[in-house]
Amino acid sequence: MNSSLFLDFIVLISCIIELAESKNVLILLGDDVGFQFGAYGNRKIKSPNVDALAARSLVFNNGFTSVSSCSPSRSVVLTGLPVHQNGMYGLHHSVHHFNSFDNVMSLPVILGKNNIRTGIIGKKHLGPDSVYKFDYEVTGEHYPLLQVGRNITCMKHYVREFLNQSRNDSRPFLLYIGIFDIHRCATGGKLGDFCDKFGDGMTPGTGVIPDWKPEVYRPEDVEIPYFLPDTPATRGDLVNMYKTYSRFDQGIGLFMKELENAGFADDTLVLFTSDNGIPFPLAKTNLYDPGQGEPFMISSPYHRDTWGKRTDAMASTMDILPTVLDWFQVPFPKYKLNGLQVSITGKYLLRALTPNPPPAFDHVFSSHIFHEATMNYPMRVMRTKNMKLIHNLNFLAPYPLATDLYLNPTFLDILNRTESGRPLPWITTLEKYYYRDEWQLFNLTSDPHEQKNLVGSSAYYDVMKTMMTSLEKWLEVTGDPWRCLPGSVLEGNSCDSMYNNVNSGFMFG
Repeated sequence: MNSSLFLDFIVLISCIIELAESKNVLILLGDDVGFQFGAYGNRKIKSPNVDALAARSLVFNNGFTSVSSCSPSRSVVLTGLPVHQNGMYGLHHSVHHFNSFDNVMSLPVILGKNNIRTGIIGKKHLGPDSVYKFDYEVTGEHYPLLQVGRNITCMKHYVREFLNQSRNDSRPFLLYIGIFDIHRCATGGKLGDFCDKFGDGMTPGTGVIPDWKPEVYRPEDVEIPYFLPDTPATRGDLVNMYKTYSRFDQGIGLFMKELENAGFADDTLVLFTSDNGIPFPLAKTNLYDPGQGEPFMISSPYHRDTWGKRTDAMASTMDILPTVLDWFQVPFPKYKLNGLQVSITGKYLLRALTPNPPPAFDHVFSSHIFHEATMNYPMRVMRTKNMKLIHNLNFLAPYPLATDLYLNPTFLDILNRTESGRPLPWITTLEKYYYRDEWQLFNLTSDPHEQKNLVGSSAYYDVMKTMMTSLEKWLEVTGDPWRCLPGSVLEGNSCDSMYNNVNSGFMFG
């Protein structure tokens, strides 16, 4: 090899090494964000920035949350473990006071031990702090959440600060941005039901967010999701939510622009999703598809052939931690929780960027216990592309209502119409919403709106038995202390019947 070719070879190798080392991650996690984007088929909303992100991403048609509640969902994103395993059973703040187990190994801690810089901006809503410790933190734990979670100009400043610091740091980085929109605001406040008046420049006394140019919608401008009643109250509620979507969308544009301006756009993996569904009945806190289903996008600078494409592979928020570790080539640490060896059951989503994703992308699991401390309604779910199995452990009780899912115009209108006997153009009834069967099995091909429970149908006996077995195995592997309920008691590693005859816990006739 002559000297010129040798020099070219050395330069090429150095470039490859630099490429391999210059890998970063940006996680964009919305709050109560659903599918109200052009990229997901909404024809009425204006979402140019999220749609632009979709154009440089692989868009998942089948994205799901691991739990339809704020703190629990965020804990799964950062631990890779379901809530029944990591201990974040419900909301972290105020009287709810839920925390993960002290020895849980979270993503920022794992990355920090591997010389990767970590930062969080916006909503954290997790504890204890020692478990979820980032190097750089600007969150609602110590700053006004309205400012660091909804004021996109303020957030842009901190994103720029973190990225500028990273330019002078040899370490790769993870930046997690917890955007507080689309979460509802304090009921009856001057900022509006969705804080839609906060900083809009149109409402006196609510300030101005310089980078936000609000989109204003009319009731006839919104699309009514199939799971909500088409009433004036719902349309007015959605108008306010749509306006907040414009702030969310423009924030996404700002943050992506900061990434580009700092010179990191070509070496940063971007993950975009939400913690749970929109804050409406049948969605948030529920594990029907409006609550379990999420927007989900992955933008990899090293997989540009996937940009602008869609996939039917199934992704979950439980997959984010293993995906990020895979990106950084960092192994998952060996440790135990409650005497059991911890193993992650999520998937490596980078493999979904290949032409033929492996079979593991054909199902997801979800696990919900509490939202607020008073809302005891454990659910365990297995969903495939065609079927969904839900186990409602506390099925004898009425389905509990989170504060923001009760005190809102849509649900109060449902209550008033039900009480007065007025027409209610809703997919279900209040009675069916409150009282659910212990087991629910839905064929999502013939029944995408989850209306016909197939439990007891002989035609689906084998399907249900297979799904129950898979769900039971997952719960055992992940150490679910609720796995024997409601018919049995967990004793050691076995389920003992409450009626003095041993069974597996998952009774199936």
